[in-house]
Amino acid sequence: MSKDPHPTMDPTKMGLGRSIAVLTSGGDAQGMNAAVRATVRVGLYTGAKVYFVHEGYQGLVDGGENICPATWESVSMMLQLGGTVIGSARCKDFRTREGRMKAACNLVKLEITNLCVIGGDGSLTGANEFRTEWSGLLVDLVRAGKITQEEAKKSSHLNIVGMVGSIDNDFCGTDMTIGTDSALHRIIEVMDSITTTAQSHQRTFILEVMGRHCGYLALVTALACAADWVFIPEMPPDDGWEDHLCRRLTDQRARGSRLNVIIVAEGALAKDGKPISSDLIKKGSRMGVEAVMALLEATPDTPACVVSLSGNQAVRLPLMECVQLTKDVTAAMSQGKFEEAIKLRGKSFENNWNSYKLLAHINPPDVKSNINMAVMNIGAPCAGMNAAVRATVRMGIIQGHNMLAVHDGFEGLAHGQIEPITWNSVSGWIGKGGSMLGTKRTLPGKLLDEISQNLARFNIHALVIIGGFEAYVGGLELVQAREKYEEMCIPMVIIPATVSNNVPGSEFSIGTDTALNTITSTCDRIKQSAAGTKRRVFIVETMGGYCGYLATMAGLAAGADAAYIFEEKITIRDLEVNVRHLVEKMKTTVKRGLILRNENCSSNYTTDFIFNLYSEEGKGVFDCRKNVLGHMQQGGTPTPFDRNFGTKMGAKSILWLTEKLKDCYRHGRIFANTPDSACVLGMRKRSLTFQPLADLKEDTDFEHRIPKTQWWLKIRPIMKILAKYDIKLDTSEHADMEHVISKRIPLRK
Repeated sequence: MSKDPHPTMDPTKMGLGRSIAVLTSGGDAQGMNAAVRATVRVGLYTGAKVYFVHEGYQGLVDGGENICPATWESVSMMLQLGGTVIGSARCKDFRTREGRMKAACNLVKLEITNLCVIGGDGSLTGANEFRTEWSGLLVDLVRAGKITQEEAKKSSHLNIVGMVGSIDNDFCGTDMTIGTDSALHRIIEVMDSITTTAQSHQRTFILEVMGRHCGYLALVTALACAADWVFIPEMPPDDGWEDHLCRRLTDQRARGSRLNVIIVAEGALAKDGKPISSDLIKKGSRMGVEAVMALLEATPDTPACVVSLSGNQAVRLPLMECVQLTKDVTAAMSQGKFEEAIKLRGKSFENNWNSYKLLAHINPPDVKSNINMAVMNIGAPCAGMNAAVRATVRMGIIQGHNMLAVHDGFEGLAHGQIEPITWNSVSGWIGKGGSMLGTKRTLPGKLLDEISQNLARFNIHALVIIGGFEAYVGGLELVQAREKYEEMCIPMVIIPATVSNNVPGSEFSIGTDTALNTITSTCDRIKQSAAGTKRRVFIVETMGGYCGYLATMAGLAAGADAAYIFEEKITIRDLEVNVRHLVEKMKTTVKRGLILRNENCSSNYTTDFIFNLYSEEGKGVFDCRKNVLGHMQQGGTPTPFDRNFGTKMGAKSILWLTEKLKDCYRHGRIFANTPDSACVLGMRKRSLTFQPLADLKEDTDFEHRIPKTQWWLKIRPIMKILAKYDIKLDTSEHADMEHVISKRIPLRK
């Protein structure tokens, strides 16, 4: 991100006199409607005319009623719908120059010079080709008398921006494409459903998932369900894999495992190029705002771009660089250069592959390290905690360490509730919600004597603390106690795990994704429950303590009209504006309203107060319903993201501790008292980083248990824009075009 040194334009006037068309092309994917909705509403917010193109490129070629104006109300109630409501179709006509001339003519007649395409790499490549030959198409249209010179002059340049919609996640340059997360949810639901049966009958299940040219769905599924083996196109198994697989399954059964799972991508190949099918295995044994801004900020010299996801950042990348990188992956696989294919897929894919290999294909060593590592949960339970514990335990065993489980948090550490935990002890934990170890909110401050005694008694050399704000504060108290207790001078890692997402040092916490999914799906059901009734507004209270992350992000995902949070103080004037806004909306075709309130946003403007206010002021226009979601947000089955995130965090923490112990080994014993020997492992923009606890104190509001700096506050205005509020969007900080070609690895001849 960079600051524009020049005065910024009023964002509500950026699109005046300009027109934007949005189309979906290729296979449909869940999430496309959310992207369409955001594109339409932000486009209208900027003052631009926005058009739907129905039935993809075919609609662009056919024109007529297929290209029609989009209104604010026309995208209401779209968020929770799957597929694409504006339709998608394969189009042979657009592949011909004659077809593209018809499409260009249709756009010129409507003065549309900005096109947002949501689809796969073929659809986006077609869009770039369309843009590249645009000038030539206009010349031919003028020559044929289809358009005038004046019309051609007005439409002299076509801006293109793409968003990738593909459940396979097969497009390079983005961590995750639209639709992939929903596909993963469906796969994991299937896996969870068959797991019980498999364990009851000691069976091996083979699950084939989509992914003809990309193994992302198969790989992440394997991580999220602790599969014994995964077959993906990017990395065929070694020769003789059949015997290796049989031996591995036999070894797992000998260790007491009752469940074996094998995941295969539909495009999996052996090294000789022959397909590996589930039948063969049986014989051997699952973004719209940035798009509009990219279109309106584009110049004739700006290359066509694709809006991609990198960590929690929406980034702009040159479209054809990403397409070329995607083609390079296919070329590498066809040439048998599978290690290069893995690297070309990107860092996220490569990290997933390395985590899978470590946890699924490496047997525990015969030689032990004589290191004892303990793992514990602190604070409220959340989905994904068990996945992190499982990865911590198994990675520790792989490194040769003795792993110890501490039950019931710091109380258990003080009272000696500590026992060895083995490889099989954590079998089946990855998909379970809550905390299998037990967790409490008690801090260690008043238990330091007992804790130090047990650290010595059990000879604990390193500590992994998985939990929320209490884990962070507890870690600080242990570090501060090092001056008095030498036993505390051991390396330790805090892994943020809380639905509140309020741990300093990390922009995401384990458990937050599951909570957001629960809130969003519940809000969708609440709104749908009133289908066919009169106009209604729902007031929904979310958890989060004093942190408004859940309310804000759920508000974006569920299409809320407002989300009240502690970080942005609300006044009676704000409430008055919100009520009036909803009253005016309800006088149109809109029949539903959604208000989210963080549980601690205000001690005076309570959920009951807001409910009563809206009920009174909305009389005669709408009625109100109130819902307090409560602790259902903490429990339940963890999402694929939380399983995968917890797995990577747990594994990374052990690898870091193993190296740190080498640095802290002096005179035959472990002694760690430097600030960098006690860290929070957190997600910072695009990577997992270790940050000393001591360095994070300055950025902590201890009274309200939140970080002083929170990245998501910058995107709150988007929610108001999408709800049709007349506000100003800060455009002084904009996304620069990044490049991916530098990441490419030259393919060997």
